[in-house]
Amino acid sequence: MLKIMCLNPVTLETTEEEISYIGKYLERDTTLIPDGVSEGPETIQSEYEEALAQPQIIDLCIKAEKQGMDAVFVNCFGDPGVRGAREVTHIPIFGGFEPVMLTAMGIGDRIGILSVLDNVLPLITHEVLRAGMGDRVVSISSVGIPVAQLDNKEVLEAALVREAIRVIRESRVEVLVLGCTAMIDVAENVAERLRMAGFDIPVLEAAQTAVKMLEMYAKMGLTHSRRTYMPVPVK
Repeated sequence: MLKIMCLNPVTLETTEEEISYIGKYLERDTTLIPDGVSEGPETIQSEYEEALAQPQIIDLCIKAEKQGMDAVFVNCFGDPGVRGAREVTHIPIFGGFEPVMLTAMGIGDRIGILSVLDNVLPLITHEVLRAGMGDRVVSISSVGIPVAQLDNKEVLEAALVREAIRVIRESRVEVLVLGCTAMIDVAENVAERLRMAGFDIPVLEAAQTAVKMLEMYAKMGLTHSRRTYMPVPVK
C-alpha cells in the first residue's frame, strides 16, 4: 500500500470532503493521510504568510519520511517550503504548482491561471518565471474571492466561468488551471459551463493532479535529484 501525506500548510482545517475529492483518481492501494501545521497563517495569500508557514512544513515533511510515508503533498498552489524540504528528505514532495502546470503544458499551448485575489498574482508570476514557463502562460488573473470564502461553490463557479470567458477571449487561453488548491469540486462544473458557452477547453484542479503525480513518482521509485537539491552542509 502506498501512503501519501496530505500536508495542510495553514491552520484552516482540511475537511474529509476535501480529502475525498483530492484523492478521487488515486489507485485503490494508495492512501491519502492528512496532517498539518499546528500554528501559523490561516491561509496563504502573500509571501509573508508563505515564509511563516515554511519551517513547520519542512519539519512535517521530515516527520512524514520518518513515519514511512512514500510521498508528501504540500496542499498549496504556491509550493511553500517544498524546495527546502526536498533538500532534507528522500521521498517525492510536491506542492500544487509544478504538477498541474506540467500537465497543462501537455494538453494545450496557451495556459491561463485563475487564482483568488490580486495580491497572490505576483507570487504566481514568480513561480511561472522561475519554472521557465513564461512563454506558455499567457494569462494570470484572480476572481476576487479570498481563500476562506471559497466554500461557497455557487459563487466561486460563477466567478470562475466569468473570468475564464474573459481570458479565453482576450488572451486566447487554451487550457485553464485553477491556481489555488482550495478551489475544490468545481473544475468539472466550470469545464461543462464553458462547453455550454462554446469554449471546449480543459480545466485542471491542482491538488488532484499533484497527488496523482506523486503516486506515479513513488511507484516508479523516482525522487528529486541530489544535483538539484543538494544535502544541507553540516555545520
